[in-house]
Amino acid sequence: MGKRINHFLTGLPMTILGGILLALSFFFPRMGFILPADPAWGTVIICGLPLLYLALQRIIHNKGISKISSALLISTAMAAAIAIGDLFAAGEVAFIMEIGAILENITTDRAKKGLKNLISLTPVQGRRITASKEEIISADMIRYGDILRVLPGEAIPVDAIILWGETSVDQSIMTGESLPVDKIPGDKVFCGTINRFGAIEIQAASTGSDSSLQKLIQMVKDAENRKAPMQRLADKAASWLVPLAMLTAAIAGIITHDIVRSVTILVVFCPCALVLATPTAIMAAIGQATKRGIIIKSGDVLEKMGKVNAIAFDKTGTLTLGKLQVSDVLSFDNTISKDELLTLTASAESKSEHPLGKAINAYAAEMKLTLFEVASFQMQSGKGITGEVQGKKLHCGNKNYLLEKGIPIPSNIMVQLESMQAQGKACVMIADDNHCIGILALTDVIRPEARQIINKLYYMNVKTLLLTGDNQNAAKYFASQAGITDIKAELLPEQKVTCITEMQAKEEIVCMIGDGVNDAPALKIADVGIAMGSMGSDIAVEAADIALMSDDISKIPYLKRLSNATVATIKFSISLSMCINLSAVACSILGILNPTTGALVHNAGSCFVVLIAALLYDRKFE
Repeated sequence: MGKRINHFLTGLPMTILGGILLALSFFFPRMGFILPADPAWGTVIICGLPLLYLALQRIIHNKGISKISSALLISTAMAAAIAIGDLFAAGEVAFIMEIGAILENITTDRAKKGLKNLISLTPVQGRRITASKEEIISADMIRYGDILRVLPGEAIPVDAIILWGETSVDQSIMTGESLPVDKIPGDKVFCGTINRFGAIEIQAASTGSDSSLQKLIQMVKDAENRKAPMQRLADKAASWLVPLAMLTAAIAGIITHDIVRSVTILVVFCPCALVLATPTAIMAAIGQATKRGIIIKSGDVLEKMGKVNAIAFDKTGTLTLGKLQVSDVLSFDNTISKDELLTLTASAESKSEHPLGKAINAYAAEMKLTLFEVASFQMQSGKGITGEVQGKKLHCGNKNYLLEKGIPIPSNIMVQLESMQAQGKACVMIADDNHCIGILALTDVIRPEARQIINKLYYMNVKTLLLTGDNQNAAKYFASQAGITDIKAELLPEQKVTCITEMQAKEEIVCMIGDGVNDAPALKIADVGIAMGSMGSDIAVEAADIALMSDDISKIPYLKRLSNATVATIKFSISLSMCINLSAVACSILGILNPTTGALVHNAGSCFVVLIAALLYDRKFE
């Protein structure tokens, strides 16, 4: 019951009501309005009870010095102000503290949404084959060694080995690879990946919590737990601030024989401006970044971003655009031009559902080529297609597909094929019934600004490296285009995490930039995680500390400058608030301030802090 009441009172609507009641308490008596009860009582109840609840919770449950908190000091000040009949002072300190808590919570309320999305990817059922029948069972009923059937379009329910059938599997959830991976009997498939084409039969190898997807989920959970929420500066200082305030108030009361001075000291000692310094500057910085299309989810990441000295990039969708395009059209038949070869191939692939076939057709459409009807279309999952175009039989697929059709591949063509594959390109070989007539190569496209950004980071003394699930050849090719020399390829999610933790063990402050589900654990474990928000998966965006909504990685240097300015603003605001508080304490001891005027002075300090933070919002960063 107490938790429910506390949750209700700390909401924004009730806090606004508390502020309205506090304003009525201040203005109505000065306007000649006499009310049966002081409206500040409402503010004390609405904003003060949650602080009292928090103070008691920490006294009961915390250990040692952590029992003492800023909430305890504010509760004491409220009680003292009420005891001498100054309800406005009691309500004011409670209201300001509640505003500070709301501002801070706004920056962190999105936490853990991505974990829910990741869990939603877990397959819920599978098709188990027994000697007598095929039955659909819950995924948690699948045991090691069970034989399962997976139809095209279905998620693979467990980690398994293919026993029968050939297919292509979309395993971007695990590796981030932009293309489905061809699979044959004996190959391993991962839980949660998608079977794109042929039906397959698999034998369960890892089930339940041992599956790759569950390990991925657990890694995100573990990394989330390792990132403790930002502790309020006021609470850090409470171990000495609370005793000091009470001791000062007691000594002043004994020396002056004036209880009002003691209460005033408790009121002005309340760290409202100190509490507001961090969240207001963070909110201003977040607003500044939002204008640039950058979403920053928490405050402590701003300070960490300024300290980053190593940035790890994912490849697909991060350094590259994540979009396949035809890069090379090679014709080995003197009677067929490149445009004719492209037209024939796109026509033959027009009924294909494979991503390579779709990319070829999209490119042909961009080139405004007129396609022909394809007849006798046949597809062999994971290998290629056959069809008749303009009376000409064409075979389009990989090297093994052509060899199965009895079509020889001369050594000079093999040299060109291997050269393009070494550049990370996906190749479709085209042949008639007798010989190979051409090759179409497709590749992802590197971001135009990639090399410039890597150069800028180099001159800022920031180390860069590439962490990708793609093959070594593709990784080397794109890394060389971007100017990255440190490459780690063919990585599973846990291996990316290992790479980052090894760097952190060397006292490097690591930023990870990625866009896929498979990047989520690495984004979480890194000191700063940045997701490509426009094209990135929802899970990657939620797992990251920062999201680039325009996918513009050229904004990374701007983020470092912004973070440095934010830290400087926070330090200045804290120093100013401490000076105002110390001055107010001195004036309270001398009797210049009473609880009400002390509350107003202390409120003015809070306003100064907010105004200083607001200047950060419009500052120009080149």
